[in-house]
Amino acid sequence: MNAPFPTLPQASLDDDALADALATGAAEVLLALRAEVDAAGGSFVAKEFKDAGDAAAQAWLAAALTAARPADAVLSEEAKDDASRTSADRVWIIDPLDGTREFAERHTDGPRAGQWRDDFAVHIALWERGAGLTVGAVGLPSREQVLTTADAVGPVDDGAAVLAGARRLRIAASRSRPPAFVAALAERDDVELVPMGSAGVKMMAVADGTVDAYVHGGGQYEWDSAAPVAVARSRGLVCTRLDGSELEYNRESPWLPDLFVCPPALAPHLRELLDTVGVASVVGADRKEGA
Repeated sequence: MNAPFPTLPQASLDDDALADALATGAAEVLLALRAEVDAAGGSFVAKEFKDAGDAAAQAWLAAALTAARPADAVLSEEAKDDASRTSADRVWIIDPLDGTREFAERHTDGPRAGQWRDDFAVHIALWERGAGLTVGAVGLPSREQVLTTADAVGPVDDGAAVLAGARRLRIAASRSRPPAFVAALAERDDVELVPMGSAGVKMMAVADGTVDAYVHGGGQYEWDSAAPVAVARSRGLVCTRLDGSELEYNRESPWLPDLFVCPPALAPHLRELLDTVGVASVVGADRKEGA
């Protein structure tokens, strides 16, 4: 496949604008690959297409960061990790394509049958020594959206209706392999699971009020959550480990065991529900959730 190579962002952009431009450019690369498939008749080999998306988005982002921020370190899912980043003052944490399965899938039934799935994302975050995550952008290419820390607004839904018993608690969940404790929660009459793709899409669904929470106990990597967490925090959401401890980034090992995201007003209620299904027993489980 001949991936496009969008114009590289200017080095003069501030970090917020650069993160937005990076997410936008990678989205352009990914959508162009899909357009190429459509123009050729629509058939593709899923594994090859996933790999092409990962590689093309990574290549463009690597070139863009080298041009715009040559002195900064980078931690990417699609590049070899350089341990020297742990001593750097600025580290870009990126996932060029979060939700590779969704990127390479079409809907198979319902009113959208035959259409490309839209629940994949591009993650761009900046970690700075002494400040943690300072900038984030989550691109949703098929939805033509980029949510950033620069355009932060308050929580769309504070969960008052859930706390009043007027509706069920909606939890974003993996389409195929939700953690066991999330499946256990779904057995309750007051909880509803909402299946969707990538981790970034799930967290942005909390940010825009589509769901009330995202809880994960199977382990992820820093690039899976850094940008979405930065954006979610900028919107006033609680983003912690399942036990309430802080999320830490740019560590020697980029593995993060678990995640808890919801509006502040709902946090005590959700933690009580998690206690009822013995969530402590799965904290740190050595399994990475599927998309």
